[in-house]
Amino acid sequence: MADLEHLKKEAAERAAALVTSGMRVGLGTGSTAKYAIEAIGRRVQAGELSGVVGVATSEASDVLARSFGVPIEALDPRPLDLAIDGADEIDPQLNLIKGLGGALLREKLTEIQARKLVIIADHTKLVTRLGEKAPLPVEIARFGFLSTIERLRALGLGGRLRQPGAQPYITDNGNYIFDAQLPERFDAAALERTLKGTLGVIETGFFLGMAERAFVAAADGVQELVRPE
Repeated sequence: MADLEHLKKEAAERAAALVTSGMRVGLGTGSTAKYAIEAIGRRVQAGELSGVVGVATSEASDVLARSFGVPIEALDPRPLDLAIDGADEIDPQLNLIKGLGGALLREKLTEIQARKLVIIADHTKLVTRLGEKAPLPVEIARFGFLSTIERLRALGLGGRLRQPGAQPYITDNGNYIFDAQLPERFDAAALERTLKGTLGVIETGFFLGMAERAFVAAADGVQELVRPE
């Protein structure tokens, strides 16, 4: 069996190969997106790319890209040519759950402006329905968070506040994350609208209809998936 980490790197390099000189590129967050940033950075260092500017979705990705000499700009209203990121779940229509790394708000703000969103992942992220394996991260305001959680529970969502240690996890934006357990049957678009209309909720980890393609690493190689028309 081929080494999965090696295949994830190969998938990241396939995505990074889509970057051409002069592009503004959204740089994702997480262990797999890290490989893509490194691949882009190596191409910049080798002189294969020029004029490439990154827009980072987290402080960690900002630091990594700059370490390779990739200039970073703040997100502004201009469109991005391309965004590359990982995902926690990918369904057959390339709808996604993202946010286990905690950067869902910045990722969505950035990637919604991309002309193309390309996902890189390993085969364990493929699911038949969203919520099959992963919880849905929901970024919530710290003020009154217990009340917000009660509102989420009233919608029929299980789950818990993300708390890896003695204190709750805090996002780059200073918020908390509630990891919601989704029911077996639900309409993702309708639930997204309901959650976004719930007081205290800032953003959800649903990325629906955004990804154009995905490079997925498996034991038999890297598979390219394209969103159905």
